Amino acid sequence: MTPGLLGPAEIRDLAARLGVSPTKKLGQNFVHDPNTVRRIVAAAALTADDVALEVGPGLGSLTLALLPAAAHTHAVEIDPTLAAALPQTAARHAGPYADRLTVHRADALRVTAAELADPAPTALVANLPYNVAVPVVLHLLAALPSLRHGLVMVQKEVADRLVAGPGSKVYGIPSVKLAWHAHARAAGRVPPNVFWPVPNVDSGLVAFTRREPPRPEVPRERVFAVVDAAFAQRRKTLRAALAGWAGGPDRAAAALVAAGVDPGARGESLTVEQFAAVAASAPTGTPAAQ
Repeated sequence: MTPGLLGPAEIRDLAARLGVSPTKKLGQNFVHDPNTVRRIVAAAALTADDVALEVGPGLGSLTLALLPAAAHTHAVEIDPTLAAALPQTAARHAGPYADRLTVHRADALRVTAAELADPAPTALVANLPYNVAVPVVLHLLAALPSLRHGLVMVQKEVADRLVAGPGSKVYGIPSVKLAWHAHARAAGRVPPNVFWPVPNVDSGLVAFTRREPPRPEVPRERVFAVVDAAFAQRRKTLRAALAGWAGGPDRAAAALVAAGVDPGARGESLTVEQFAAVAASAPTGTPAAQ
């Protein structure tokens, strides 16, 4: 094991000393394999001036590898015991890099740019809790314009959805909403045995790079309303699925035709650019156009 990183014995000893037991409620599965941690940091492709943002650092396995790789690391931890212990773990294991860490006792679904402003994070690198992975990624990309890229570890099924393209069976709301913010790609699989406790599913790595929204002049909320409606009943044609959004099936059809989209198509066939075009074509005088 590389000095400074936590292996299985160190993870269990630290948890015992803190009186911590991983909970399903918080989606806690702690990585105890140094090779996996090194792999994640390498795949994140951090530069010396990157400011890392880690969500759910837990006992600090990934944190310790991030500290020497980034100019600074923000760690957002909702568990008060873990948040309080992390600076001590860094001081014990990270040596001179420990002062690059700022720990925030906070909920990542509510954290704001103002809370993480000094210095502003540029890269999200995290083993995300399974139960909130997608909303956390989408919230942080929306709330933190300074984020340029990232690499997250999530449940493999979720990873597949996040990187899926139009026409895929798993293409859906997470796929389109992430595509609004960033280009995403699969970056590898992670087996269950590198975690404690061992989950009953594989994990997957998702890498992303921020991009300009396809239609910056159309509010994100309006585009996402179209996406939500299109996939709420994904077997329906868009003419039917968007009827509530547009104020009736005829209005939906008119918006689709104006956007160059076949009203008989289904949501799973549209790109994020097409969803944005539909949102931009919302009939005037309807809630969808507001």
